[in-house]
Amino acid sequence: MRVFAELLDRLSYTPGRNAKLTLMADYFRAAPDPDRGYALAALTGRLDFATAKPAMIRGLVEQRVDPVLYGWSYDFVGDMAETVALIWPERPGANRPPELAEVVERLSTASRSDSPRLVEGWLDALDANGRWAFLKLITGGLRVGVSARLAKTALAQLGDAGLEEIEEIWHGVTPPFTEVFAWLEGRAAAPAIDLRRAFRPLMLANPLDEAELENFDPAAYRAEWKWDGIRVQLAAGGGEARLFSRSGDEITQAFPDLMGSADFDAVLDGELLVARDGEIAPFNDLQQRLNRKRVTAKMLQDFPAHLRVYDILFDGDEDLRAQSFDARRLRLEAWYAAVQPARIDLSPLLGFGGWDDLASLRETARARSIEGLMLKLGDSPYVAGRPKGPWFKWKRDALTLDTVLMYAQRGHGKRSSLYSDYTFGAWRTGEDGAPELVPVGKAYSGFTDEELLQLDKWVRANTTERFGPVRAVKPGVVLEVAFDAVHRSKRHKSGVAMRFPRIHRIRWDKPVEEADRLPDLEKLIEG
Repeated sequence: MRVFAELLDRLSYTPGRNAKLTLMADYFRAAPDPDRGYALAALTGRLDFATAKPAMIRGLVEQRVDPVLYGWSYDFVGDMAETVALIWPERPGANRPPELAEVVERLSTASRSDSPRLVEGWLDALDANGRWAFLKLITGGLRVGVSARLAKTALAQLGDAGLEEIEEIWHGVTPPFTEVFAWLEGRAAAPAIDLRRAFRPLMLANPLDEAELENFDPAAYRAEWKWDGIRVQLAAGGGEARLFSRSGDEITQAFPDLMGSADFDAVLDGELLVARDGEIAPFNDLQQRLNRKRVTAKMLQDFPAHLRVYDILFDGDEDLRAQSFDARRLRLEAWYAAVQPARIDLSPLLGFGGWDDLASLRETARARSIEGLMLKLGDSPYVAGRPKGPWFKWKRDALTLDTVLMYAQRGHGKRSSLYSDYTFGAWRTGEDGAPELVPVGKAYSGFTDEELLQLDKWVRANTTERFGPVRAVKPGVVLEVAFDAVHRSKRHKSGVAMRFPRIHRIRWDKPVEEADRLPDLEKLIEG
């Protein structure tokens, strides 16, 4: 556990990508099995401890430390793991420091009643840095600046296999990945998995710089709508099928209505949507189906899942990824005509004579509740990752609204001491006829480090109430917010919610009375 704690500590203070890769690769070479496999699982989000939740940890620390003192400390630090690691009363000699594998294996099988005893004993045995790493491990909140892809890139440095080869087998192997390490180090063959139902890394598009269009030949590109759903991959074969999100997380169980018709042998790339009578519903309807552990019959009826396909990676056992987009499209159309699967259709290609024609089509995207356009080179193979040039996304322009800062909350990691998460509101007429602010969104991006320091200073000087790590502030700062769409929401007092809000500008110059009103936002609701 000590070596793993040192790795997390160094990763959290190392900004450079290459330096992080070196740290992880050196750890994977030096650490023994199964510790290194469990470390890899933690860095890639492949661990989950059902009985070790923040509420349980908070209960343990409040048995040792005055709850008010813990509350004040947490409010100041802004991170639970760091707070508990620093405030936990040490009991030297109470236990021996655990090994990483011991923590993972014992906590994975522990009952809800046994977990507090285990966690308490390990907290007593570890030093402050070890406690911090231990708590980050079991709560899943590492936040050390390492993505799953970066961790797998470091893993690839152990042998001759490339990142794409690791991605190919990734969802067919499980922690602690001993067979993966043996393969990379030349001690065994590649893990044998059923590739018919495995996740294949997606090909991603780059944002289009409109100034670049004049350098491209429009005849070389194909265009289609950028649908407002979530990117998924459906892999079916051998009488079974699996549905993956763009990050490779399996979401099969959440969509039984769609998966019930996947009785074919193919790997499809497309957009998960909600559709009724052939009409695509707003993204807000799809949100009702996302991140659900249990799907009710009413949910299936009210929000029926649909897959709109725009590429085929495998047709039966034949790998089509090396073929051109045009060739794959012909195969996709032939496959669809032969299979005619329920709840699945094809994303149509859009005809256009030149970039002006396509720009005119893009102008209609918002009225159609579509995100924008996709441009794909006709001769492009399907390449994992985000290669520069073959595919572009040309999204519709963002909407903007002038809002008023209402609440601020401390951030996490490097921002844990700064008020960096902002809730903002719009004016409406209250029951007494006076104007009142109601929250319409929350954002924590879109500003510079210098602007963050200015906002943090203003929040501290203009706080009216405190609610733990959250501060209410007097109306005094106008935030121009950019967002992609707005929809009705029963969860918010305002009755609306923004999609992908971010701070566009801080309007220090604008009086709060001149900020926009809730009816201005309601006019932008789609669908």
